[in-house]
Amino acid sequence: MGPLDRLVARMKAPRRTVRLRLTLLYGSLFLISGAGLLTLNYALVDHATQGAVSYQGSNGLRGSIDNLPSGQVPARGDDNAPELTPAQSDEQVQLLRDRAIQQREDNMRELLTQSGITLAIMALVSVALGWLVAGRVLRRLRTITLAAQQISATDLHRRLALPGPKDELKELGDTFDDLLARLEASFQAHRQFVANASHELLTPLARQRVISQVAVADQDATVEALRKAHERVIQAGTEQQQLIEALLTLARGQAGFETREPFDLATLAEQSVASHYQEGERHNLTLRTRLDAAPTAGDPRLAERLVTNLLENALRHNQVDGWVEIVTGVEDGLPFVRVTNAGPEVPSSALERLLLPFERMQSSRTNGTNGHGLGLSIVKAIVDAHHATLTAKPRPGGGLSISVAFPAIDATHPASTAWPRTVRVAT
Repeated sequence: MGPLDRLVARMKAPRRTVRLRLTLLYGSLFLISGAGLLTLNYALVDHATQGAVSYQGSNGLRGSIDNLPSGQVPARGDDNAPELTPAQSDEQVQLLRDRAIQQREDNMRELLTQSGITLAIMALVSVALGWLVAGRVLRRLRTITLAAQQISATDLHRRLALPGPKDELKELGDTFDDLLARLEASFQAHRQFVANASHELLTPLARQRVISQVAVADQDATVEALRKAHERVIQAGTEQQQLIEALLTLARGQAGFETREPFDLATLAEQSVASHYQEGERHNLTLRTRLDAAPTAGDPRLAERLVTNLLENALRHNQVDGWVEIVTGVEDGLPFVRVTNAGPEVPSSALERLLLPFERMQSSRTNGTNGHGLGLSIVKAIVDAHHATLTAKPRPGGGLSISVAFPAIDATHPASTAWPRTVRVAT
């Protein structure tokens, strides 16, 4: 870079920061308002000034020249002399009239000059004060910016804790702290999810490896023993497949959907009950249904998975000779599906935790399978995707009642329109 380039670089205009713009704004507003005030003052003085120039003519007559607000300059005599007329003293009257006009113009010019100098000085003072005030106003904003630049994904526990009065900047700092808290919780949940998913996937893999190693190491293994070993390997592979399918369903539910289709929750519930009826009989569980029409719209495949997961969860977490009740219908204008079951007592404090991935109740189950701990988390993801409301209540004496209320079909929005997604979960 040559000397000329460096000179041009130094001569470039300063960066238009918010502080500079606020300073220019404050200075401009003061300059405009000051100029308007001086203009108004000048106009009022110009129209309100009244003076007089006394004279004594060569003929012995005395009088004066008035400088009236109207701009007229009439001549008059004193009380002891007749009023002058232009015919009596044209030259003297004209001379005094010119003197009065000149004096008035000099006074107004002096007023304008002094006012302009005062305005210029105060404009410079206002710019300096504006720079200081803007810096003080933006000081907390710089604190927020500096903290945001320093905070990374590894130290989301830090907070601004911005001091000061309850103004817009304080509200911005508190909102930023809330955002950091949500991000920290999200990152922590993501890390926990990855760790749990890795553990769940490694367990059947390790079982497969141990079974295969034992079968290979046994040189006297019979065909029947090898067959059983292969069956156990296949079973472990099936568990892996089911877990991966559950994870894919969870991801699909969290991603939502672009279009919605009409479906009836009663039809989905009837199909789910029919496919799980034998499982209920096998564990001596009574399935009770009350399926009234519950038309809604969304993704019918995800909704079917929601109903199935609720029913499977109710069958799995039950008691001997227990029961499961599934109800559909319309309540308060909203189509709903409710699954209630007998079973172990569920503390209210554990309800929110049960909706998280890989969370399981430590109580006994009616069947021998432990599940993957993804059933209710998939339900919650599908609920969020449909902008529905999930209500979970523990039953007195044991068991759980889970109800999902879907939005009613809006006739003003066809089934192919995009569906807005928000989270509303009530427990």
